[in-house]
Amino acid sequence: MDVKSAYIHIPFCVRICTYCDFNKYYIQNQPVDTYIDCLIKEMENSEVRELETVFVGGGTPTALNMQQLDRLLKAITSIFTIKGEFSFEANPDELTLEKVQLLKDYGVNRLSMGVQTFKPELLDILGRTHKTEDIYQSVENARSVGIESISLDLMYHLPKQTLEDFKDSLERALAMDIDHISSYGLILEPKTQFYNMYRKGQLQVPNEDIGEEMYEYLLERMSKSEMHQYEISNFGKRNHESEHNKVYWKNEGYYGFGAGASGYVNGERYNNVNPVNHYIKKIENNERPLLDSTFPTQTEQMEEEMFLGLRMNKGVSKQRFNEKFDQPIEQVYGQTIKDLISKDLLFEKDGYIAMTERGKVIGNTVFESFLLNV
Repeated sequence: MDVKSAYIHIPFCVRICTYCDFNKYYIQNQPVDTYIDCLIKEMENSEVRELETVFVGGGTPTALNMQQLDRLLKAITSIFTIKGEFSFEANPDELTLEKVQLLKDYGVNRLSMGVQTFKPELLDILGRTHKTEDIYQSVENARSVGIESISLDLMYHLPKQTLEDFKDSLERALAMDIDHISSYGLILEPKTQFYNMYRKGQLQVPNEDIGEEMYEYLLERMSKSEMHQYEISNFGKRNHESEHNKVYWKNEGYYGFGAGASGYVNGERYNNVNPVNHYIKKIENNERPLLDSTFPTQTEQMEEEMFLGLRMNKGVSKQRFNEKFDQPIEQVYGQTIKDLISKDLLFEKDGYIAMTERGKVIGNTVFESFLLNV
């Protein structure tokens, strides 16, 4: 497996959002510098030195101070030659002109900003640290230093969010002439504040119909914009699609560095340990910081190929499937594909199997059809 991508995890945040289930810790009193030492050591131990895409996520990478950020960036760019997309996740209120200039100086060419909504009341409910005006300022800062690609994350199906609220946020984002939008519906994940509140009856989420209505509006509105949909939740201008995320959807290999990061290298899917102190201890003991590791069977790999690939508008390539698994897609999934086409959930075009607009709205139902072991 030719690995050309890496995900690097910074598990620290200035504040913990109410909906987030990623591996993250309040940054105060954390051993941040020791963590960066260990992260550098893990990256140095990788076999590859040339990468097409690097994505630094979290947590919040921009929660690091200037010295820590400088050290991290210097290490990444000295260990790896990054030939293509170099992405950083950022919080709008942390993206000062000084920080964004530093990112630019080290070759970061794509920013993914966790905006979520433009409505102050909803930002408070989500536990976000930024204000609406910070969104505008951070985009201005990024543009002024010449960051090539700017992406905003927007959420829908939020507590107390109306369709009009979502429409307003979407219009504001589009009016800023950014390059890419990722838009996701809220999922109540275990171990989040929202999930605990919901279980105690302290949180009301709009019903599923409103969530579907918001998603359908998203598809309709984005089809009239300069951005084209290329994945269930992602829309980009020409040449601004997330090349790194496409690595996941195409079921290709990538390294995962840092506490809680996952990777897929030489047929092994692995997850690193989550707690920062456990990660540090393993690295300092010259051990792989593994939590668990599996080698998916061919059946599991075929399932992954389908439910990841179908997320993309282009869909799953029949030729690629055949080359990868040495058997035609029809031999494995012929009847399933026929059934879903008859229900107007899938279609076939130019050697690809893809989801219809209706299929995208109930995507999980489509994906589950391809799980042979269910």
